[in-house]
Amino acid sequence: MNRRDTLKSLILGSVATGLVLNGCSPNASEALPELAKRPLYGRTPSEKLRDEEIYKETFLNEEELSTIAVLCDIILPKNDAYGSASEAGVKEFIDFIVKDMSYQQTPIRGGLMWLNNYSHKLYRQDFKDCSRKQQLTICDQIAYPDKTKPALKQGEKFFTRMRNLTLTGYFTSKMGIKDLGYKGNSPNVWDGVPQEVLDKHGLKYDKKWLAKCVDQDKRDNVAAWDEKGNLIS
Repeated sequence: MNRRDTLKSLILGSVATGLVLNGCSPNASEALPELAKRPLYGRTPSEKLRDEEIYKETFLNEEELSTIAVLCDIILPKNDAYGSASEAGVKEFIDFIVKDMSYQQTPIRGGLMWLNNYSHKLYRQDFKDCSRKQQLTICDQIAYPDKTKPALKQGEKFFTRMRNLTLTGYFTSKMGIKDLGYKGNSPNVWDGVPQEVLDKHGLKYDKKWLAKCVDQDKRDNVAAWDEKGNLIS
């Protein structure tokens, strides 16, 4: 099993109890670019105003965002079927999160500083400018809590935070939901009460109702009623 499949199994196994997807507030689920362009159905006026204010703010600079994009794609790279975390808009998601949840700002910025300082110590250049092999060497030292050296614990905490945010951002994006295979709520196919049961009780369907309410070709139609409670369509 590769890293991407392992992360997906973690999501599927823990999403119901929120063990992994813990980096996002109710406002953050609509932070990705593809959602930002849509009408925010179900949003209150104050929530919409809050989102607009956040989009206008700036906290992370371009260098920091570039580093985040690199790190996110190491955590969740692309495969043959789906794009990487950054292609799903995770960089923009994290940029939104640090503005919406101010307590994330110091750990994220401090973690990025630690990452670059450690990168300079090993390779004399920023993390994003290192080769992929060098980047993976650094990440492998801070990605496994049970194996992290005491001197690298700050990096471990930062990497864990970034992993949680990356998974949250990706698996709440359009791409990530498709990757999970989540279909959402959908109506069951129901053909009505079996005929033998109706016959047993001396009952039968009104043909008008049967055509409108049991015909599966019309399962997505919304019924309409008049003021007296009669079915119109």
